[in-house]
Amino acid sequence: MPDLEAILLVGGQGTRLRPLTLGTPKPLLPTAGVPFLAHQLARARSFGVRRIVFATSYKASMFEPAFGDGAAFGLSLEYITEETPLGTGGAIRNAAEALTSGPDDPVLILNGDILSGHDIEHQVRMHCAQQAAVTLHLTEVDDPTRFGCVPTDESGRVTAFLEKTPNPVTNRINAGCYVFTRSVIDSIPKDQVVSVERETFPGLIESGQLVLGYADRTYWLDVGTPAAFVQGSRDLVLGRLHSPALPGPTGEYLALDGARISPEAKVQGGTAVGARAVVEAGATVAGSVLSDDCVIETGASVTDSVVGKGARVCAGTVVRDAVIGDRAIVGAGNELQNGVRIWPGIELPERAMRYSSDV
Repeated sequence: MPDLEAILLVGGQGTRLRPLTLGTPKPLLPTAGVPFLAHQLARARSFGVRRIVFATSYKASMFEPAFGDGAAFGLSLEYITEETPLGTGGAIRNAAEALTSGPDDPVLILNGDILSGHDIEHQVRMHCAQQAAVTLHLTEVDDPTRFGCVPTDESGRVTAFLEKTPNPVTNRINAGCYVFTRSVIDSIPKDQVVSVERETFPGLIESGQLVLGYADRTYWLDVGTPAAFVQGSRDLVLGRLHSPALPGPTGEYLALDGARISPEAKVQGGTAVGARAVVEAGATVAGSVLSDDCVIETGASVTDSVVGKGARVCAGTVVRDAVIGDRAIVGAGNELQNGVRIWPGIELPERAMRYSSDV
């Protein structure tokens, strides 16, 4: 396969992940020890991608300091910023100004919030072999009502794009990774708000152009919510999805440089322990993301949660399915669970929040 170019869509504000995304764009959140995008960049490189154009908008200035020119990944990276959000289609068209590929070349489009184990090279080869206008990665989910479903005929041709509906005709959904023929990108109106899902793809189908579905059942996860974000990090640490960017061996936990875990602490379930983070004796951490410089004190329990940079979970506190913002302090004896989110810098007094009646 010739050197492949890609556009990476990273303009979203990540509102469903607040407060984690108040200071950091979603694609840069630490996931299994490295910025989320590091996993996507390393996987793209392994499938023959050599040049990637970032389509940035929200906190755009933070991406280049994180990844530079891409040499560390064996990639060439370029950064294009949307001054006003242009939708998925508009963002792709805007970023295409920086592409070097010819009109008949394939261009890979990646979404900056998806973890996927599918074979990108196979998707590109299928696209080229059938000379499709666009080839969409489709994945199968248990509950397609939450997504737009994408029916195909027996040859793999996409026949419709159906928005969220209570009675889906298929459990195959748009998985957010596309291969476009370059000339099709150039036909998207410039400097306009355009949705590929609502306008570009249905328009191509209507005009009789070949839109293909590349369906598979490999690992796939949209990390848009705190629970999904934690799951993604956990699955990478446990090795359920292979990533060349993982900064250490897979296992029950991954500890970054300077992390201090007491021999009397229990850390398991695919937990990522950030640089210089401290887990004291008698603390229990399972399946969680502990950010740099945070402290989990004696007897505290953290499960399926995110603890932000420099945050402190004090003695005896229980944190389950929760998000603790950067530099927040959760006093002793609190119980935080059921999706509760503590904003950055907040200081919660001792026993301020309880779910059980005992004192």
